[in-house]
Amino acid sequence: MQEFHDWINWLNGYLWGPPMLVLLFGTHLFLTFRLRFIQKHTWTAIKLSVSKDAGGEGDVSQFGALTTALAATIGTGNIVGVATAVGLGGPGAVLWCWLTGVFGMATKYSEALLSVKYRVKTSDGTMLGGPMYALENGMNAKWLAILFCIFTSIAAFGIGNTVQANSIAVMVKETMGVSPHISGGIMAVLTAVVILGGVKSIARVCEMLVPFMAIFYVIGCAVILAINADLLLPALSLIFSAAFTPQAAGGGFIGASVIMAMRYGVARGLFSNESGLGSAPIVAAAAQTKNPVRQALVSMTGTFWDTVVVCAMTGLVLVTAVLRNPTGLDKLSGAALTKAAFAQIPTIGPIVLTVGLLTFVFSTILGWSYYGERATEYLLGKKSILPYRVAWVIAVYVGSVTSLALVWDLADAMNALMAIPNLVALLSLSGVLVADTQKYLWDDGGIEMVSEEPAKEMA
Repeated sequence: MQEFHDWINWLNGYLWGPPMLVLLFGTHLFLTFRLRFIQKHTWTAIKLSVSKDAGGEGDVSQFGALTTALAATIGTGNIVGVATAVGLGGPGAVLWCWLTGVFGMATKYSEALLSVKYRVKTSDGTMLGGPMYALENGMNAKWLAILFCIFTSIAAFGIGNTVQANSIAVMVKETMGVSPHISGGIMAVLTAVVILGGVKSIARVCEMLVPFMAIFYVIGCAVILAINADLLLPALSLIFSAAFTPQAAGGGFIGASVIMAMRYGVARGLFSNESGLGSAPIVAAAAQTKNPVRQALVSMTGTFWDTVVVCAMTGLVLVTAVLRNPTGLDKLSGAALTKAAFAQIPTIGPIVLTVGLLTFVFSTILGWSYYGERATEYLLGKKSILPYRVAWVIAVYVGSVTSLALVWDLADAMNALMAIPNLVALLSLSGVLVADTQKYLWDDGGIEMVSEEPAKEMA
């Protein structure tokens, strides 16, 4: 097993090396400029996300699709992932994580647009979509679609299940003394209750859970930043300088090169917001929307909330905490660093963190169950859905009681392998993205137009 782990680490060194960083971040930049800085429409997108699209065809509301996607993206990546990036890549990783979010909004927009445009309708009226359908129907590259679904179905059990369950099981044990067997069993039962009802059940739960958990966590971060208000400017200065210049060890931070800051910042940014990964568009395809651009704008706000807001606040909390107590937090990383930072709130700090992580993790498990299910359905058909859901529930428990160093590294590898076919589709179909954006957004009155391209009927 150790030999396999060593091989995965070697593979990650290549998958997350300069070529992937250039491909991923380059795609974010390319689409940002190709789409005339689509991020400037963020306020319009936010308003659309909370309005009902009465003329749309789909399985769930736009808000339901958004909250399900947010449920999957706002997870340990926002808490433990950012802390890991800071611990291994230094404070400069925070800026690279944030920039991945800002420019990644264009990529998230593009993914969702293609997902809705090329979605298909099954015989029972269910909408199916995602990069696999864009690859198959938009590029006639079914082999790439199959590869994407294989990587997605494997990655789901890592990024979206076992590592999430393990994070909360460890945190609950350390904070409340509850056995991982108990917390894992409870999470498994709750997961089963929700996912057996399909996407509509998942969306209903996420619509209630996501706003609560995000506001709760942001308030906790705001309290810590108020406590460390005198260190905000020094923290921002350090984050910006460390992103572009090598940092020597000291002041509570390890030494880190610019490449290390970029690697861990971009990797954890992707892990957090999933822009370029191709996961969120799978649920975007189920949304009730008049045209592809409306849902694409709504989906784009997911990256805004996840990374531009939540991850940025987490990063500032961590850096100000280390500056406040460089000796006490020296050499800490991941969950330990986050826990130490939240301990600055007297008495209730660990509780805020635990509740935040608990809700983040549970919602991520729900959202990713849908992604993995749809990828598996694409490969094996509808008969695979029930066995997949049963396996998913079992994995929640197993992840809670098992050490997962290998699974974390395997998740990173699968993320990269998922991203590659998705990025190929985005770059190859960029002309389609521009044409539809012109039709439904840039032209006057286009945003209210009903698409004249009905979903393809599935054979």
